Amino acid sequence: MGPTGVGKTAVALELGRVLPIEIVSVDSRQVYRRMDVGTGKPSVEERRRVPHHVMDVVDPDEPYHVARFVREAEHAIGQIRGRGRWPVLVGGTGLYYRALVRGLAPRPPADPALRERLRREAAAGPAALHRYLGEVDPAAAARLAANDVVRVTRALEVALLSGEPEDPARTRSWGRAAPCHPTVTVGLTMERGALYARLDQRVERMLASGLLAEVGALLDAGFAVDLPAMQGIGYRHLAPVLAGRARLGEAVAEMKRDTRRYAKRQWTWFAREPDVTWLQLDPAGIAAAVAGINKLIERTRLFDYPG
Repeated sequence: MGPTGVGKTAVALELGRVLPIEIVSVDSRQVYRRMDVGTGKPSVEERRRVPHHVMDVVDPDEPYHVARFVREAEHAIGQIRGRGRWPVLVGGTGLYYRALVRGLAPRPPADPALRERLRREAAAGPAALHRYLGEVDPAAAARLAANDVVRVTRALEVALLSGEPEDPARTRSWGRAAPCHPTVTVGLTMERGALYARLDQRVERMLASGLLAEVGALLDAGFAVDLPAMQGIGYRHLAPVLAGRARLGEAVAEMKRDTRRYAKRQWTWFAREPDVTWLQLDPAGIAAAVAGINKLIERTRLFDYPG
């Protein structure tokens, strides 16, 4: 685990050279087909070298949620272990990781009719939806960014369906006292200024690799800009450019800013996770990280997989 752009995929791929692993993606954006450049998916060659799971499982207009992720990740873990290999969870979506490893406190089930009404309201602009949340759950509104439509919508659903604001202490609690799998958890981190510089460069690489064309192809295929999948970083920034409502330079600057903000939120989330061993990366630190992970696995002696 770790913030976006720190090098999680690179470290995992290198780990695959020395250990019998397969990767389970823990990324709420990489589940979508047709969204490759902007979600930072590994290349086809990299995915041939080390098999990846729970990636490219739905189209951008199909609903996807944490409960489905847990089911599909558990299925993948069972298959990987059945082949005598080690499943390695790789990604930066903290909620997905927490739900898979420890579970979450129960919340009201989704209401499709209410969600559709909120989706229509969000189409008028995320600010209106955020103001609505401020009326029914001020604490959640203060905690969530206005443009985080998915989480704002879910917080509204919880408040409206339960009749009371969400209790952060309850929703952050573990569903079980201990992990359901023996787990070695490694957090990859980097000096903040160095990571922010890498993130700016990553945005430029995505643009050079065809991100604008990828967004255009999604819009041409009929995927609406207000879909949750299209609210990811890059997609929500570049769609207005293609519609002629924003300038590319301004959109790119906002994309870089929001990527840095996202990394900061990930740091905050993962800092609350128990039993994480943090490894400091530098730009050339992949080999050292792999060696550190190997030593950690040997020291814990948790794993006794067949083969």
